[in-house]
Amino acid sequence: MKSITITILETSDIHGNIFPINYGSNDKAELGLGKIATVIKQERRRNRNTIVIDNGDLIQGTPLTYHYVRSNSHKPNPMIALLNDLHYDAAVVGNHEFNYGMDVLQKAINESNFPWLSANILNEKGEPFIGKPYLLIELEDGVKAAILGVTTHYIPNWENPEHIKGLTFDDALESTKKWVEKIRTEENPDIMIVSYHGGFEADLETGEPTEKLTGENQGYRICTEIEGIDLLLTGHQHRSLSGKVNGVPIVQPSFNGQAIGKATITLMRNEDMWTITESKPELIFVNEIEADEASLQLVKEYEYETQEWLDKPIGQVIGNMTIDDPLKARLKDNALVEFINKVQMEVAKVSISNTALFNNVTKGFPSNITMRDVVSNYIYPNTLTVIRISGKDLKEALERSASYFILENGEVTVNPSFTTPKPQHYNYDMWEGIDYIFDLTKPIGERVVRLSFKGNPVRPDGEYDVVMNNYRAGGGGEYVMFKDKPIIKDIPLDMSELIANYILERGTIEATVNNNWKVIW
Repeated sequence: MKSITITILETSDIHGNIFPINYGSNDKAELGLGKIATVIKQERRRNRNTIVIDNGDLIQGTPLTYHYVRSNSHKPNPMIALLNDLHYDAAVVGNHEFNYGMDVLQKAINESNFPWLSANILNEKGEPFIGKPYLLIELEDGVKAAILGVTTHYIPNWENPEHIKGLTFDDALESTKKWVEKIRTEENPDIMIVSYHGGFEADLETGEPTEKLTGENQGYRICTEIEGIDLLLTGHQHRSLSGKVNGVPIVQPSFNGQAIGKATITLMRNEDMWTITESKPELIFVNEIEADEASLQLVKEYEYETQEWLDKPIGQVIGNMTIDDPLKARLKDNALVEFINKVQMEVAKVSISNTALFNNVTKGFPSNITMRDVVSNYIYPNTLTVIRISGKDLKEALERSASYFILENGEVTVNPSFTTPKPQHYNYDMWEGIDYIFDLTKPIGERVVRLSFKGNPVRPDGEYDVVMNNYRAGGGGEYVMFKDKPIIKDIPLDMSELIANYILERGTIEATVNNNWKVIW
């Protein structure tokens, strides 16, 4: 009996990361497509029957891609140039592909030497908007692999309507079901691969829901409700997953190029039929892997220009927006936090906002602000969400933040629950648009001694629209009062880009402190 082994490699949620660095400091980082390129080349040498697929969220996410779109869009997209050079077989449209608008996305698609797949994003004629729902690849000995591309249909909840004008987002689960059946019937592939830019809504073993079932993630249902899938490639959630769900091999390769998904599938030929006899899903992390120098050289000009741009002033500060003592900055209203909250309120068009100082090395903005200052102060790739909460929720959230502090012999210090086993300074929020006071002499849970909005006390049954980062809006950091609240608006661009745009539009910003909150003891 003849056998053949196929290797399927998946990247997902690369988010514009090529070089193994942190752009805020230029320190070394264990990530990036440069390191992934080394793995791809090694795997291709090991097995000529190798398929490489990108699962979406490729062209947006770093200063390199941001600078490219702002300044160099007449040149080839650096992400596409690299994927072309690595001979990718296909790519799937992710939700962040739309962030820079349809022109940028269409240009990237046109420059690609591989097809982009999206079965469930339809144009005004009801057809896949990029023309290709699936791809057939013929491998050694006539083995035929089908790759179906689908994308989370939740995109209209986040994206700027102008960027997705004329598009319809069909239910990803239903589209997958329809197309798998059609491909199985009409093409009769030996391997059926579904590449889904979406994640899992349930525990992979128990099937218990792990999030509100909005339809954003449907990976568990795809595995349990659709017959005929031999491999499910996933992403979107930035998780590190490999295993099997209902017997279907699955992978999800982290984010920012920290890992690549790999599935090894062995087929045996019996008369005229190939049968899958073994499938092994796994992740390859890039920690100990050197970046491929040829790949870095390919885009070195983009990187050089980006680094130059990162160090050019983008605006100026009137007044002091620096942070000298992070504890003091959390005890009394400060200009940096007030500025970030102002940006969030301006972008979201709401009157209440919260944000945090993410760590204790944040230095704030110097007089002449560079883009590097922005990315080193706002270190996470957060987007913004507006949720509607009650006055009761608002007070509970403030009490959660107030628990950040404890008193020891009359001195204020940080509650160990925010520092051990790992620092979680990012879970202490400061608010704009409301007036409040924390009294640390009160017990935890009873420390909010004043809380008002526009001069009136906040009513427990009142409704308030608040903008915050997507992590917090999902209940992250034990802010359970925010979980599953009505989402009024999603702003899908990273906060570092929003801050930069705000400064660039104005040229000069002012360090202001309105003292709407304070901590007493």
